[in-house]
Amino acid sequence: MKLAVVGGGGFRVPLVYGALLRDTAKPRVEEVVLHDVSAERLAAIRNVLDQLAEGHDRAPEVRTTTDLDVALRDADFVFSAVRVGGLAGRTADERVALELGLLGQETTGPGGIAFGLRTVPVAVRLAERVAAVAPRAWVINFTNPAGMITEAMRSVLGDRVVGICDSPIGLIRRAAAALGLDPALVSPDYVGLNHLGWLRGLTYQGRDVLPGLLADDAALRQVEEARIFGDDWVRTLGALPNEYLYYYYFTRESVAAIDGAGRTRGESLLEQQSRFYAAVRERPLQALAEWGRARRERDATYMAETRESTDAGQREAADLEAGGYEGIALALMAAIARGEPSTMILNVRNGSAVPGLPSEAVVEIPCAVNGSGVRPLATRPLPGRLLGLVQQVKAVEQTTIEAALTGSARLAVEAFALHPLVDSVGTARRLLDGYRARIPELAAVIPGSS
Repeated sequence: MKLAVVGGGGFRVPLVYGALLRDTAKPRVEEVVLHDVSAERLAAIRNVLDQLAEGHDRAPEVRTTTDLDVALRDADFVFSAVRVGGLAGRTADERVALELGLLGQETTGPGGIAFGLRTVPVAVRLAERVAAVAPRAWVINFTNPAGMITEAMRSVLGDRVVGICDSPIGLIRRAAAALGLDPALVSPDYVGLNHLGWLRGLTYQGRDVLPGLLADDAALRQVEEARIFGDDWVRTLGALPNEYLYYYYFTRESVAAIDGAGRTRGESLLEQQSRFYAAVRERPLQALAEWGRARRERDATYMAETRESTDAGQREAADLEAGGYEGIALALMAAIARGEPSTMILNVRNGSAVPGLPSEAVVEIPCAVNGSGVRPLATRPLPGRLLGLVQQVKAVEQTTIEAALTGSARLAVEAFALHPLVDSVGTARRLLDGYRARIPELAAVIPGSS
């Protein structure tokens, strides 16, 4: 099989290749083609992959290219992992919002809208090229904001594009471990959107064990999300929220923590990764070691300001070792290519699975996956206090997609103004003006007057 990775010069690509090296079942990926707009980044990651492959007799062949059609042609699977505007764009996403007293975060709030506005057109063009030169390929979307981007790509590729995220499976692993259970043996009742969902139940041997976890002080404190949100709040909800919901439930605290950190997450990653790519350019034979150091630093600082402000402590070593989205992507590939039935939490078209949301909306829910494809599983209705937030954020996502594809400044302002973390229409206009002034890629998408 051939795998094309679009955004192949990205820092996390070695995680995917490492997972491929461990995959020995048939059929297996025999060729990996990395595509990126930066030849320098491609060369750095190629050095890391070559060093990862040392000692492996049947390592997948790696090729690199800056020609998208060459990368895509005859691919069986395509991983989309692009970052339009790079980490410099991410820092602007965060800073423009923070300077207006709002949450500055990559996917949640104004920053997620700005990221989506400049990324949607690129993602749709990618989908069009896949349809033209690799029409039988499955696209697995890593690109954030994952739900929004997957929904935009669906307009071209339909069911052959699926979005993934590692936050839900991480939450489920932590909940199961706190109860002393094997995560592979539990069935989760998880529902929501990407970076906005709740674990409402956890079935083991026919019984929902989540209420027991919520009632057990000692067990609950083993779950990072419970330490972040507080025992009282998760018990009030009757569910374990996705970690990104902290930005909604504790907005003031989030803004204060990010401001107080001195540097945003994007600024920290920009510095970390600039050092990594520069080091590999100067010392290519040390590429793998440099990548390993940078990865450990990245993992250790993930949502650090939130964990610090809530006294949640460091992320458990077992969490870091369990892997993330690369494992989900390979499990999805295996289920489709080998016909190995699996149930996974994915970003897919809703249909009627989540009552109260449009049928075309992309939601993040459990799905049955096999050689025939991906089938979303029906969920219990969300109570109003959860459904209202999901509906509002989904409306923002869909308005952002329309704004990006039409170039409408009016719709872009509407998307900002409708978001629950933006406090006025006037602020929405200032957000759009601020992002257009700092991010050329966004200014090119939304050129008109607001």
